[in-house]
Amino acid sequence: MKEQKIYEAEDKMISLIGDNYNLLQALGSFGISLGFGDKTVRETCEHNGVDTHTFLTVVNYAINGIGVAEDDERISVSTLLHYLEASHAYFIDFQLPYIRRELEESLNEDNSLAKLIMKLYDEYAHEIRRHMNYEQQTLFPYVKSLIEGKSASDYNVETFSKHHAAADHQLRELKILIIKYLPQDGLHNNQLTATLHDIYENEEWLAQHAMIEDHIFVPAIRRLEWVIKHGDVTLNITNMVFKDGAQNAETLSNREKDVIIALVQGMANKEIASHLNISINTVITHRRNIARKLQIHSPAGLTIYAIVNGLIDINAVKL
Repeated sequence: MKEQKIYEAEDKMISLIGDNYNLLQALGSFGISLGFGDKTVRETCEHNGVDTHTFLTVVNYAINGIGVAEDDERISVSTLLHYLEASHAYFIDFQLPYIRRELEESLNEDNSLAKLIMKLYDEYAHEIRRHMNYEQQTLFPYVKSLIEGKSASDYNVETFSKHHAAADHQLRELKILIIKYLPQDGLHNNQLTATLHDIYENEEWLAQHAMIEDHIFVPAIRRLEWVIKHGDVTLNITNMVFKDGAQNAETLSNREKDVIIALVQGMANKEIASHLNISINTVITHRRNIARKLQIHSPAGLTIYAIVNGLIDINAVKL
């Protein structure tokens, strides 16, 4: 097998995609738009407000299956969470319905075996939705609370790990039944072959998705749980969740820092506009730019950022 390249921040993004076209969907899940020209991976990520190290960790793991350190504190949990949420939306809202339509078009509706195939696919899709909905309704809100410095006594990431199992057996059975027992005419055979190809790719994507959760996301959450329980919460959460905090402080304008301070002090947009003698639209623009640069959207996250980067004294914060 040809050894795959380990991609770095200064590589061109177009080279990465040219070598690995199957990463195109991952770009969308990270919130990276096409049209990045000849920008490097770092430039493209920064332009789209994506943590570069986390992006490269996921990409290199997806390509090579190696290179993930269990104790990598540079991983941005916020970036990972956004990626996983978007991946779920893509799979549930687009991929599962798309393959179902392909199956319907390539099967003979009068064939009783075809009806059983559709039933089996629906059972498989239901199981995948059930698992992903569990993550969206239970795991992801829990992680968001950790990012805000809170912890739930009745839940931890190990509970998620015990429930983390895909419907592999149903998908294997579906493929075997199609291949063995559904001979068709030439047209339907071509359609079924194309659909099978998509099902196989779907299976690979799900396996990769599960490995990213198990080997990157879960360890990052374990570290976050440990820090909240044992460590200096303010400092360490900032390092782990907003790892580029100090660096990004240099990229903020003085006016953006003023807006952060006002937000931390509890001012609304109208009050900030009056306080800084600017328009409300300008305040909204500043807030949008702050969120893009820092990848921080919650008041709690901005408060932590402001304290760690010396924008406001912790004693002045009403906790």
